[in-house]
Parts: sequence; structure tokens; C-alpha cells
Amino acid sequence: MPPRPSSALRRRIISAYLLFALGVCALFGVIAMFAVEGIEVRLVDERLTEIAEWASPRHTGGLPVEMPAGVSFYHGESIPLSLRGLSPGIQEKTVDGVGLHVLAGRDAAGEYVVVDHESDYEEIELVVYTIVGAGFLGCLGLALVLGRLTANWLVTPVTELAEAVARDTPEAIQPLLARDDEMGALARSFTARTAELQQYLARERFFTGDVSHELRTPLTVITGAAELLAQRTTETPTLHAPVARIQRAVQEASECINVLLLLARAPERIDAPANDMADIIRTEMEHCQPLLANKPVSLVFEGLPQRTVFAHGELAATAIGNLLRNACQYTAAGQVLVQLDADGVNVSDTGPGVPEVIRARLQDAPLPAGAGGQRPVGANGSAGTGLGLALVRRICEHLGWQLQVSDPPGGGSCFRIVFSPAPRVT
Repeated sequence: MPPRPSSALRRRIISAYLLFALGVCALFGVIAMFAVEGIEVRLVDERLTEIAEWASPRHTGGLPVEMPAGVSFYHGESIPLSLRGLSPGIQEKTVDGVGLHVLAGRDAAGEYVVVDHESDYEEIELVVYTIVGAGFLGCLGLALVLGRLTANWLVTPVTELAEAVARDTPEAIQPLLARDDEMGALARSFTARTAELQQYLARERFFTGDVSHELRTPLTVITGAAELLAQRTTETPTLHAPVARIQRAVQEASECINVLLLLARAPERIDAPANDMADIIRTEMEHCQPLLANKPVSLVFEGLPQRTVFAHGELAATAIGNLLRNACQYTAAGQVLVQLDADGVNVSDTGPGVPEVIRARLQDAPLPAGAGGQRPVGANGSAGTGLGLALVRRICEHLGWQLQVSDPPGGGSCFRIVFSPAPRVT
């Protein structure tokens, strides 16, 4: 599962503090190392060289050579066996478990060595490196603490704002609105934008509901007139057939208005009884049979014989019916196939396919170049599929379903309604 944005931001802030502390500690560690090495050169190497330059001429001249405590000067046969044959220069040797700094050289009288017991300096060096290491760990720990405090100080208001916006609780966001920093400005911007969106959504729902109610009156008049004409033209087939088409069109318009009225309501206020999707598909397939009259097109249903979904039956039927009507209307030859499985339903056809403009609108993608403001036109010159598919999409969003569109390998189009990611199914 991907991390929450707040957790990712906290990690970035803490990581930034730790990386900064690591860089600073590494810089001072390098400086400390060079300082310790420089001190060693000054206190040990140069000191041994100065002692050798002083002691060698005195020994050659037969003068007594008195060394300071901890330093020894050996010449010729007096050189211990373990220190003989060393290459000229300063080097470290361990003799009988004791660490020594040794300067080997040669003068006119022969070889000599200057020996300095390094135990004191090594202890000092160990103490210095221990202090540097402890400071390094302490700096990292302090950076971790400061990073966590800073991350909480920055991220907590953002998290509170996100939770308040998600829960839509004004009392939770009220303290943030009173702040005079950037978080207060962000909270006020969110609140203003949310209010605008809520007003827009309310206006859209009221407008859809008002328009649907207003359209019911003329449809009722048309329905009554069509029923009267149907009764009076029973004996006249040439007149009765157009009247029957008027009645079907009025019924479809009435069903569309009912759907718009349902969509104008909040999803949680619409009942979601158990419905058999297979029965809904079969019923809508029967309604589409007249569209296939005198056309070499077969309408086939495959898949599960029963599939229970919890959704408003009229909305589910309208979604399936619109997909089927579009497929039957724009398929001149071939097959319209409906497949029902455990996760959703497919409606595929062998028609001309989905115009790019409609596909872009369904997928919230940019319109193709040169298509702005134009009505989508299918292969047969019709431009009527846009509203039906848009209605299907709105219904799917209302029910928590998904509408997907793809191109089958053999041509045509394939629409799939998925009962997820928020299905209400058994």
C-alpha cells in the first residue's frame, strides 16, 4: 500500500535534516582527521628529526647524548636487534607489544635510530577520535529529533486541513482559518473553493430537477395525445405505426427525465435494492429488438445466468439500455455481444467504433486537434451517441461503478461497466 502523502512529507523533512547533519559531520570529521595527523607529524615526526639532528653530531664528536624521557638514541652496535636494518625515515614499529615511533638514519659514523614510545600520543589520538565519533552520533540524533519536530510542526496542520476537508466539518477547519500564516491562507483558499463548488453542485442539481419537472408537463400532454391517436388509428396501419413510434419516443424521454431526477439527488439518498443484472440485461435486449429489424445483426447474451447487484433498478437499466441502443443503432452488420461476469458487464459490437471526440470526453482527455466545439459524428453521419454515453457515465459515477471503453481487435467498440472499486454487490 502506498504511503500517505503526510507520511512521505515527514520522511522527506527528516531525511533532509539527517543528510545535512551527515554532511556537516563528515566535513568536520575530515577536518579533525587532518588535524590529528598534522599534530602527529608536528609532535612526533618533526620532534624525532630535530632530536636526530642534535644527537648525531654529538655522538660522532664523542659528546654525551642525553635524551628526554620517553626518547632513546641508539647508534651502531647499540641498536637493538629488533630495530636493525630499517629503511631510512620515520616508521611505526611494535616491539614486545609496545608501539614505537622510530626514525632510522645514517651519519658518517654509521646507522642510528631514534625511538619514541608512542603510547601517550596514541591514547590522546584515541580520545580525540572517540570524542569526534560521539559528536557525530550526537549530531545525527539531534538532527533526527529536530527533523521530527519540524516535520510534525509543518505536516500536522496540513493533515488536519486535509481531514477537515475530507470530513466536510466546518468546526474542525475553523481554528485553521484564524491562523495568520501560510496554513491559514491555504485553509481560507480551500474553504472558499469548496463553497464555490458546493454552490455550483447545488445549482446543477436544482437546475436538473427543475428542468426535468418542467419537461414532464409537455410529455404528459404528448402521451395523452398519442394514446388518443393510437386508439383512433387502430384500423389505419399507415397512421398507427408513426403513432407507435411517437409513444416509444415519449416513453424513452419520460424514462430519461426520471433518470435525471434521480441523478439530481445525492447518491446516499437513493435506495439500492437487490436487482438481478441478468434480468435487467435480458429486458433491455428485448426493448432493442426493433432497432435490429431488417438488419443482419445478431444480439447475443453470454455469461452468468444470474448476478445480484445492489443498485437502483432504473439507473442500472438505463445504463445498460443506452449502451445496447447505441450498439444496435450504429452496427450495420455483424453482432452485438453482451457478456456478464462476476466483476461487470461488457457490451461490444462490430460497428464503426467510438469517435475520438466522444472517447476523449468519456476519459476526461483533451479533445483532438480541430474538434473543439464540433458535434461528434459517427460513420453514418449521426451525432446522437454523445448524450447517451454521457448519461451512462454519470449513472456509473452515481452508483460507484466504472465505465471503460476499448477497441476490440476485429474493429467496433467495447464498453465495460465494472462493479468496482466501490461495488455494492453480494
